[in-house]
Amino acid sequence: MSERLYKILSEHLTERKRDLFEQVVSQRTRYFTLVLEDIYQAQNASALLRSAEAWGVQDLHIIENRHTFQHHRKIAKGAKDWLTIKRYNKMPDNSAACFETLKNNGYQIIVTALQHDAIALDQIDLSKKTAVVMGTELTGASCTALKYADATMVIPMHGFTESLNVSVAAAAIIQNITHRIRELNVPWQLSDDEKLALKIDWAKKSIYWSDYLVEMFETGELH
Repeated sequence: MSERLYKILSEHLTERKRDLFEQVVSQRTRYFTLVLEDIYQAQNASALLRSAEAWGVQDLHIIENRHTFQHHRKIAKGAKDWLTIKRYNKMPDNSAACFETLKNNGYQIIVTALQHDAIALDQIDLSKKTAVVMGTELTGASCTALKYADATMVIPMHGFTESLNVSVAAAAIIQNITHRIRELNVPWQLSDDEKLALKIDWAKKSIYWSDYLVEMFETGELH
């Protein structure tokens, strides 16, 4: 049924767009995901979205305890349209809700934090599905994040500077991990069903009259 819906939608896409969907979805991953905890600067948020999308990370988990996640569309270059954004902002402790969800879905939690026992980025064990947590700009990851952490992690640096802007740090982490998982014998790609669901979602966002097409399909007027 879904395959038929995508076929109907894809007839309203250019050949170039259809080919691009196939190319991009083949490189998407949920094996690695990023958790953004109380990021409040829109410029950082925008850069984070753009980096995640560019390197093929499909899901972003956004925790909003004290700050609402906002971004500049022009800076993000529309990256949000192609991502699956999961927001946690309804619970007394949204951080715990997010981490419980990730743990229940088989993710190890790696928190970026300057701690004495933190491991280097290159030493993260990627034999398991991995969620990396980026904390808020001023104070970093919360006590809740550290409580749920399977490990803490730092980006090795060789200058006098001890920390990076959160969006720069995230870009370095995303590039490193997405490159490494593609080199490992791990199931980093999406399933066929996940790929199809994404292509349908992207097609809907690309076609102005997609609601009409979906309605016609659901009522049996399009076969």
